[in-house]
Amino acid sequence: MRIAQIAPLVEAVPPKLYGGTERVVSYITEALIELGHDVTLFASGDSVTKAELVPVWPKALRLDSAVHDNIAPVFMMLEQILRRAKEFDVIHLHLDYFSYPLLRHLEVPAITTLHGPLGLKELQALYRYYSDIPVVSISNSQREPLPYANYVATVYHGLPKDLLKLGNGSGGYLAFLGRISPEKAPDAAIRMAVEAGLPLKIAAKVDVIDEGYFEAEIKPLLDHPNIEFIGEIGEGEKGEFLGNALGLLFPTGWKEPFGLVMIEAMACGTPVIAYPQGSVREVLEDGVTGLFVANEHEGAEAARRLRQLDRGRIRAEFERRFTARRMAQDYVELYRKRVKRREPVAVSRWGAVRGG
Repeated sequence: MRIAQIAPLVEAVPPKLYGGTERVVSYITEALIELGHDVTLFASGDSVTKAELVPVWPKALRLDSAVHDNIAPVFMMLEQILRRAKEFDVIHLHLDYFSYPLLRHLEVPAITTLHGPLGLKELQALYRYYSDIPVVSISNSQREPLPYANYVATVYHGLPKDLLKLGNGSGGYLAFLGRISPEKAPDAAIRMAVEAGLPLKIAAKVDVIDEGYFEAEIKPLLDHPNIEFIGEIGEGEKGEFLGNALGLLFPTGWKEPFGLVMIEAMACGTPVIAYPQGSVREVLEDGVTGLFVANEHEGAEAARRLRQLDRGRIRAEFERRFTARRMAQDYVELYRKRVKRREPVAVSRWGAVRGG
């Protein structure tokens, strides 16, 4: 099949450092090529891929200090997609709702994977306009705030099978990986580790918007001798960081749409301690690939039991459920269904706009 993958422009594909959506786009793209498909990737010019790259903007927007309007390059990309649409059998977008007006004018089948949370009030109103646009959820839980969107599938994320290796947890520390923000609850992870009497290493990005939270809420907690703040790490450092960890702390304070870090830990055989909300129950199995806890005290108690879990079995569960090849195969099945139907997106009849 001739497939177009449309990535956000904020990060390169794959991202140099943090960037979940762009990382997933990279995994899908490369796995589709391995399956024998002809793939064109619309992304920033510093992306690295085996696909044909359409470099919409020379550099990832987050790394380009000269860019002051992040939306203008996105409009340029939409125009390029419109001009080249007939070259493809299917177009797979990862831009959330930015492309919806365009999709109404394409004769080529298209789907949009939704990578973020869907509970915002504005989205409730917007999807009453665009209830006909075919979208893919990344977990069933993600759908709950927006049940009337036109979901055509749920496809779980996946990682290249050999990207991360089985580790033995010999470092003896707990790990926190991702982003410093209130919803990720790094403060809860710190308190769990302190109560458990185990060292915690934090490898996390601090966005500009979260700098105040970091300074006020997290930085004072880093003085404890068992807590080490490493900062943002790259893809090549994750294997050692997670593989040497006794376990990953994932006390997220919100309903994660997916939580890529959970399957990164699974790929290393590293069990995850998590609150069972959002996608957690779909990704992890309590007592097998992780331990579900209701509060910080239970998290500390669970940290002392991590060695009871079989790291080899955790890795096997990753290989069974969360490889990039499995993800790509699921998408190909969906592409073929859309191509077979080959129905253009119909313009909804819309009266008054009602808020969510």
